[in-house]
Amino acid sequence: MPLTAPPAGTTRRPPRIARPQPVERADSARVAAAATEGDFWGAVRRAGGGPLVEPDPHGDPAYRVVTFLWRGSAATRAVLVMPNKVVDPRDLDRNLMERVPDTDIWHWSVRMRADWRATYGFCVDEGGGPAAGTAGYWAWLRGRQVADPLNPRSLARRWGGEPVSYVELPEAPAGAEWRRREGVPRGTVGAHTVQSELLGNERQVHVYEPPGGGRDLPVLVLMDGEMWQPALEVADLLDNLIADGRIPPLVALLPESLGPDVRWAELACNERFVGFLERELLPWAAERHSLSDDPARTVVAGQSLGGLTAAYAAVHAPHRFGRVLAQSGSFWWPDGPDLASSEWLTGRIEATERLPVRFWLSVGEQEWVALPAARRLRDTLVAKGYADAAYREYNGGHDYLCWRTELADGLVELLGTDGGGAA
Repeated sequence: MPLTAPPAGTTRRPPRIARPQPVERADSARVAAAATEGDFWGAVRRAGGGPLVEPDPHGDPAYRVVTFLWRGSAATRAVLVMPNKVVDPRDLDRNLMERVPDTDIWHWSVRMRADWRATYGFCVDEGGGPAAGTAGYWAWLRGRQVADPLNPRSLARRWGGEPVSYVELPEAPAGAEWRRREGVPRGTVGAHTVQSELLGNERQVHVYEPPGGGRDLPVLVLMDGEMWQPALEVADLLDNLIADGRIPPLVALLPESLGPDVRWAELACNERFVGFLERELLPWAAERHSLSDDPARTVVAGQSLGGLTAAYAAVHAPHRFGRVLAQSGSFWWPDGPDLASSEWLTGRIEATERLPVRFWLSVGEQEWVALPAARRLRDTLVAKGYADAAYREYNGGHDYLCWRTELADGLVELLGTDGGGAA
């Protein structure tokens, strides 16, 4: 039976709740000694740039002190540091950097577990805007975000623009599968315009075909294709996983999102969008490639609203989508005053019989909005008998830096040639 979503107009923005616990601030020994150092900024550059990563002051090898640095000018009034989900938008004062007196050193330190990673940026007040504490100041300051000029490590930004800086602590997943390797056979990627009568629009769809092609190939449908292929080059990941025998050769379909507003409309348990995937996109691709129609060899994947849609697609059309890879899914949707008016999809799963669908879910420990809803979905799946459902939490936020390595692990488990993908 089709799964009917809540009526149009249902509240859909994320719950506006405060972070339950502020992150633990720390002191940097390097910054404390900065006033006596002859060439502080030169030493930072020679050490590889920012942020500084120092041992835990309590001697715990499982933790590090991370210090973000900004080299200010005489005009600098304030600097806000914005690590992904290590900032509460309702309490921005906690993320304002401090200046070492009589220097150009602005700093902000936090104590984090050694497997943490995050993208981040700085919002710099060099004057010309509202005074601090006045109406509109925070909105103005947040609109002035820039990358870290001391950090050579960066990641593509969603919807284009200047790349964002990132920090990875020593025990964080390194993401080696994403590096293009010499000697690895490469698949082909094409961009195509696909029209949808159901949605009344058209979009670019990036299509990955494995090296050498093949017949009856498994299928990956991955939301937000504009980020995963032109920006992050997911084709390199797929080439490496296939070459290493970790997943079988497959075809990947990456439909683009049509901007933030359309994305909200299409990826919030939208029956017509799932119809586009099932009855328009997959048949369009099957005319051009030899694709499996086995739901157990068809993975639907996404992040945030895309993760919600991936799970909804499988629950709505289990005969076509038998494998779900949902990362940081917006399972809180639609936000309401209580659980009875929120977490709609979890409620529908709880109210229906177990389906022939396998779930692979992951979410960041720093995602205080998404995490509780993800845990409730996990508990619901267990209670309904989805014994093969996988769930895990990583030390990070709502962040493509984390999602790219989680994507690799999820594909291996759902489709892996070592038996991990067996139904």
